[in-house]
Amino acid sequence: MAETETEAAPLLKEIFNRDRLNHFARETAAIHPAFDSERFLQLASEGLDNLSIMQRLRQIAVSFHETLPGPYEKNIEILWTLAPRINHGFASITLPEYVALYGQDHFDLSMKALAYLTRFGSSEFAVRHFLLKDMPRTLAVMRDWSQDENEHVRRLSSEGCRPRLPWSFQLKQLIADPAPVASIIENLKSDPSLYVRKSVANHLNDITKDHPEWVLEKLSHWDQGDIRTAWIMKQALRTLVKKGDTRALHVFGAGHKAEVKLETFSITPSSLKLGGAVEITTKLTSTGIAPQKLVIDYAVHYVKKTGGTSKKVFKWKELTLAPNADAELTITRPIHNFTTRIHYPGRHAVELIVNGEVLGESAFELTT
Repeated sequence: MAETETEAAPLLKEIFNRDRLNHFARETAAIHPAFDSERFLQLASEGLDNLSIMQRLRQIAVSFHETLPGPYEKNIEILWTLAPRINHGFASITLPEYVALYGQDHFDLSMKALAYLTRFGSSEFAVRHFLLKDMPRTLAVMRDWSQDENEHVRRLSSEGCRPRLPWSFQLKQLIADPAPVASIIENLKSDPSLYVRKSVANHLNDITKDHPEWVLEKLSHWDQGDIRTAWIMKQALRTLVKKGDTRALHVFGAGHKAEVKLETFSITPSSLKLGGAVEITTKLTSTGIAPQKLVIDYAVHYVKKTGGTSKKVFKWKELTLAPNADAELTITRPIHNFTTRIHYPGRHAVELIVNGEVLGESAFELTT
């Protein structure tokens, strides 16, 4: 049943289907009546079924270039007017893609266009091409964006220079040294927009994969009393916390060894078929003489197609446990296939992790 549901889900690349191409053509012709809609549709739909979502996005941008009147400055005026008429946020990303492909010799105009177009979708992929060509000049503009009144522009200042942005190429220079983005991150550390804060947290989480000390040192000076800043810090350190990094746990007051007795840790049912769910239950009793902060996670060792296993850590609960007090926790974990994980039969070990230390282990058997 789960596999059928996954297969029935629409593919992301269908964001750029033939109906969307017709929409682009109609709206562009309404703005610029001389626009060759027929030629645009012919070029944009060529081999469409075999193209990925990012290939479709780029092909549409190239098709605009082939059919808009030019020069670049004139085409930007048309796309500027087109942007608010596109009826889908991700579909709008094809307009910044046009800027990335054809606007690198028009830096000031292109930066202005990216800041405007990002309000309708996102210019996060496009701006990276300008970073590759001239990082200091582009980051100088992005620092200004980080103080813009529009949340979409502020988010772009962070999201666009993430060193490991998903669906895009890596920025090797920033992977090697994140210092050039420090002022952007500082400007956004207590941003009022959750949309922006998510980007900042993800950006910092990216950096922890190469420079954990850099991130930890920076966050050590941040004010956890500000709930916005504290939220970013928690999300930024999530990968380190899942790894049991005591320095990251210390930021949240959980860098110490947990003084607890494990009363129970169990998985029910002990055997199930794909499409079911397991219930994970634990009971901890404090053995400490003072209240203690506990960060409680669990890890599932998923069986791989090869027969080996792959460990995945999940957040469970953060709490403060008083002396002699108990903590009883229960969580349900669905076991079904989805886009990023296929399950295979076999013994799946499950670990209880408290303040970065494995305190208990149980398991369930997945059958066919």
